[in-house]
Amino acid sequence: MRAGEAGLYVYAVVRAQTVVSREWAGVGGPPLPLRTVGAGPVAAVVSAVPAQLRARRRDLLAHQELLTRLAESGPVLPVRFGMVAPDEDTLRARLAAAQAGHLAALDRVDGHIEMNVKALPAHDSLAALVAGDATVRRLREETRRRPGYEASVRLGEAVASALSRRAGQAGRRALRELAPMSRATAGGPEVAGCALNVSFLVARADSDRFRVTAERFASAHRDHVELRLAGPLPCYSFVPTGEPGPATPVGGG
Repeated sequence: MRAGEAGLYVYAVVRAQTVVSREWAGVGGPPLPLRTVGAGPVAAVVSAVPAQLRARRRDLLAHQELLTRLAESGPVLPVRFGMVAPDEDTLRARLAAAQAGHLAALDRVDGHIEMNVKALPAHDSLAALVAGDATVRRLREETRRRPGYEASVRLGEAVASALSRRAGQAGRRALRELAPMSRATAGGPEVAGCALNVSFLVARADSDRFRVTAERFASAHRDHVELRLAGPLPCYSFVPTGEPGPATPVGGG
């Protein structure tokens, strides 16, 4: 789909009174101008569809930057990259159909940001693992006494399993410690090598305290887990699901 053809690239759902600055711009090269399409108390922030829309770094960053700017002035329900509505009438109808859910979600995320925490095995803590895990200690001694391929495989599997188990246990402790500082939590998709992937809906005023607490936990448990913190992020994980959305992915029906 090319700029100027039917279709609207959709960035977010906002309250109808949200102001979109003329200085802001959307995806595309050159960046495309933005506008809103309203349906009663809610609106979608849109632009024309750029030529040959693909997930290029430039456009991904432009999409994310716009969501960040919007969130600075009010609640935002972010739409993931690459979502296109066929025309204004269809977009307005979809917004109207999901109006109640959108309004409730906008109220819920108002004044909040998303923080994501991933817990990964602490691969640089082998000494601490050997000291604390009797099975790994025994297998290491057996491998030293009778080195060989099978012994090495058994030891490697035991180490990987123990690292993952320790990371999962520490990640769950982090979740229990951080959850009270959030309004809601949402489990993320499975990530290879990641023992825990959770997003937190955190009041913007509490974001620094949340970050400091997470970093303190990571430092105190670095022998058990590598804790990766990302945020503040648009509240992707707390957008309503299972109701009519404003757009469909490029190429979708």
